[in-house]
Amino acid sequence: MSAAGAGRREGPVPARGEVPLLRRAARAEWGPLLRTVRAALAASRLRAIPVTLTAVVLTLVFQFVQNQAWGYQTVQNIGSVQADEHLWLALLRTPLSLFVPALDLPVWGALAQILVVFGIAEICVGRRQLLAVAYLATLAGTMYARIGIWIGPVSPLGLPDSDKYVTDTGPSAAVVGLAVFVCWRYRAWFTCAAVAVAMVVEVVSIKNNLAGKEHVAAVLAVLVLCGLCELRRRCKPGPGRQRLGAPPMKSSTLRRSADQRRS
Repeated sequence: MSAAGAGRREGPVPARGEVPLLRRAARAEWGPLLRTVRAALAASRLRAIPVTLTAVVLTLVFQFVQNQAWGYQTVQNIGSVQADEHLWLALLRTPLSLFVPALDLPVWGALAQILVVFGIAEICVGRRQLLAVAYLATLAGTMYARIGIWIGPVSPLGLPDSDKYVTDTGPSAAVVGLAVFVCWRYRAWFTCAAVAVAMVVEVVSIKNNLAGKEHVAAVLAVLVLCGLCELRRRCKPGPGRQRLGAPPMKSSTLRRSADQRRS
C-alpha cells in the first residue's frame, strides 16, 4: 500500500445531503434567526444595536449610582416600582425600572440578558417593536403585582399582602417577553414553548414569588399580542401579508416591478 493510500480513511463516506436529524432540527428552528443576526452584525457590527448598547450603558449607570450613598434614593425615586404606590406613579416609573438592576441579583446577569436578548430582538424585529414589547412585558408584570395582591394568597394566582412593599425592578420580564416575541416572528416554536414552560416551572418549583409570577404574566401578555398580530396578518389579503422571519428592513410589502407599475 502506498503512503498516499495509507492515509486515506476507509469506510462509507456519508452523502452530502445526509445531515443528522438533530442538526436539521436546529437549522429549522434557529437558522433564519441566526442568519439575520449574523448578516446584520457582519454589515454594521455594533452599529446594528444602538438601542441595546444604550440600555446596557443606562443599566451600568443606574447600578453605579444606586450603590452610592448619595444616589440610592435618587434611583429609587425615578425607577423603583412598588405595588403600594399610586398607580400613576408606578406607570411613570415603569419604563426606567427596566434598567434598574435588582439589588439582590448580580448586575452582570442583567447586562448579559440585555446584551443578548435585546440585541437579537433589535436586529430581528426592529427598534420600535423592541421597545414596545419590552414595555408591554414590563407593564404586564407591574399590573399583575397589583392584581395578585388584590386576589390574595388564597389563590395560586394571588400574592401575599407583604409583596406590595417589594421593590420591583430589572429587565427580566422584558427579556422573557422579547424572547417569546422573536421566537414567534421567526417560527421557532420549540424555543417559544420552552421559554413559556420554563417560566411556569420556575413558579411551581423554584421561585414562587412576585418575580417568578411576573415572568409568567409577561409571557402571557406577549402571547396575547402574538395572537392578535397573527390574526391581523391572516385577515390581510394574500399579496399584502407580511413575511414573518425576514429582517425588519425587508419585511414590508414587496415593491412591484417597473413593468407592473406601468400596467
